Order: sequence, then C-alpha cells, then structure tokens
Amino acid sequence: MTAAANRGQPLELMILYLKLVLTAVFWGGTFIAARAVAPYSGPASAAFFRFAVASAFLIAFVLKSQGKLPVLEPKQILPVAMLALTGVFAYNIFFFSGLKTVPAGRASLIVACNPACITLFSCLVFREKIDALKISGILLSLFGASLVLSHGNPAEIFRGGLGTGELYIAGCVASWVCYSLVGKVVMRELSALVTVTYACAIGALFLLPPALHEGMAREFTHYPPVFWIGIFYLGFFGSALGFIWYYEGIKAIGPSRAGIFINIVPVSAVAMAYFMLHETVDASLATGAVLVFSGIYLMNRRVRSAGAPPVVGGADE
Repeated sequence: MTAAANRGQPLELMILYLKLVLTAVFWGGTFIAARAVAPYSGPASAAFFRFAVASAFLIAFVLKSQGKLPVLEPKQILPVAMLALTGVFAYNIFFFSGLKTVPAGRASLIVACNPACITLFSCLVFREKIDALKISGILLSLFGASLVLSHGNPAEIFRGGLGTGELYIAGCVASWVCYSLVGKVVMRELSALVTVTYACAIGALFLLPPALHEGMAREFTHYPPVFWIGIFYLGFFGSALGFIWYYEGIKAIGPSRAGIFINIVPVSAVAMAYFMLHETVDASLATGAVLVFSGIYLMNRRVRSAGAPPVVGGADE
C-alpha cells in the first residue's frame, strides 16, 4: 500500500463513520417527519408515497452499481413478498397510524425495543442461543418499553388501558419482528441491497389499493408543501440513502460494528422531538429511555450475528 493510500485510509474511515452517524440521525428523523405528515393523509397514502420515492432511488442505485436488478427466482418471490407485507406494508400502516396521536419521541423508544424482541423470538423460532447478558438486556429493554408504552404504569397493559396510538406503535414492533425472522431466511440467497429494493417496490404495490381507497388520487393536488417535504425526507433520507450508507458500512466494517450506530436512532429521535416539536420529556419517558438504552448496551456487549436482516427504512432498526 502506498503512502498516499495510507494517508487516505483514515479519512475514508472518518467519512464512513460520519455516514453511519448521519444514517442513524436520518432514521431518528423519520419519527419527526412521519409525525408532520400523518395529519394530512391516511396511513396507506403516506406509506405509498414514501416507498414509491424510496423504490425509485434504490432501483437507480442498484442499476448504477450492479448494472441490472437481478431477477427473482420463483422460490424467492413468496419470501420477498412476505418481507414487503410485514416490513413495508404492515409496519408503515401501524407507523403512520400511531404517529397521528403518539408523540415522536415516545414512539421511537417503543420501537427501540425491536432488537430485544427479535433476539427473543429468534431464540424461540430458530433456537438461537442467548446468554445471561442478553437475557438481562432483553428484560431491561422490554420493561423500559412497557414504561414508555403505558406512561409509567405497566399494569395498564394487562388491563387493556392503552390508547389506540400506542397499540399501533406496538404493532410496528410485532410486524418488524416478523419481517426480521423472514429476513434471516431470505438473506441466505439474496444480497441485502437487492432484498430491500424488491421489498420496497413490492410493498409500494401492496400499499397502492388501500391508498386509492383512502382517496389518495382525489387528494393528490391538495397536500400542502410540508407533506411533500416530509415524504421526500422519509423516502430519500429515511429509506433509500439511509439504507445505501448503512449497506456501505456493513461492507466496509462488518454488520457488528455498523450495527452499533443504530443505537443512536432513539437518542436522535427523542432529541429532535424535544427541540423541533417541543415534546415534553416526563418521568416515564426518561426512566424508560434509560432502561431501553441500558438493555441495548447489554445486548451489544457481544458480537452480533452476521446474519442480521436488512433494514427497510428505518426506524427501526
């Protein structure tokens, strides 16, 4: 390696880390953008526009980087369609529905327990081994999420006292767990980039009929500028660019090190919600955040599996 290459390597690594930090911030910002978009359209319409934008940019990137979009084999169509149904269709219907009433910061902390739930169900479904440290992290994360979900009174969960918005955000977690479990199987044969591109495109097609039923075509010319700005952010920064940069990080430094940056997502979401939307941080939110972050920390003390499923857009991860 030349001296010039040696000098360039630290700069390239710094740029890569900056991209990963910005990716996490972009994904945190999806909660803010969705909160801004949600009042102006139905959830299916907002989700359709988001993934129509994301699909266009992802397909263009695949064509530029690989020359063509690989054709799915017949046996791959159903699993990829399941990814689209769970990670794009169901997740985003719940996501936009929940954010009509749930503050962005609170929603982001509920969704932040995704890794704990994925690890738990991977153990149950795939018989993956988990040690005492991960079990502790799972319990802390889930308890912290229950505090956030129930506004400090977890007993309300068992008494059916949760609001509709909170139930929708809990649906985000359930659909993302399903997406992740299917993704572990699909990723054995397809690259992460191709998988997410197809999932976004097929998911957008799934979202089109309910979006039209909501009146998307009728309302198209009436959406205000803030709606389109939010949609572009969600589709380009929160989905396409965020995933492309995250994919670059995985290729350069591996999924374990790149995955650590996802921990920034709920932190950035809560911070942006506080400063941009003036959302309050009450005791239940603060305590839940500490527990969720502590759980995530414990779960990341060991190297994460290289077979982690690809992210579709964000939030979530």
